[in-house]
Amino acid sequence: MRLLPLWVGARGIEFSWKYIQLSFEANISLAHHIIMAMLIWMWTRNNIEKSVLPLIISLLLLCSSKQTLLELLGTLFHVSSFGILSINVLVTMLVGMVTTHLYINLCIQDNSWGNPKYH
Repeated sequence: MRLLPLWVGARGIEFSWKYIQLSFEANISLAHHIIMAMLIWMWTRNNIEKSVLPLIISLLLLCSSKQTLLELLGTLFHVSSFGILSINVLVTMLVGMVTTHLYINLCIQDNSWGNPKYH
């Protein structure tokens, strides 16, 4: 549970950056779970183009192994915890933008506005 250390540790007299880092990680994790839900929803659709399906599966594999890859990166290249946090933010933002673009295109495709028989 990530809420407990924030309330217990951050209220003390001394300040520590680890509580700020925990709050950033919690926000990134929330965005990551929303992105994963969007990708799984798109993957289970029947009317999605077959050319987009490998991209969705690749993004799902990247999302599911992101934390392991970040820990491996930190271990091999001796990256600081805030360095790993910034890489985590960049990867999550990149995957989120691509996923949102795919999601919007799928919603437009499903919408009757793009279908000329309704005009």
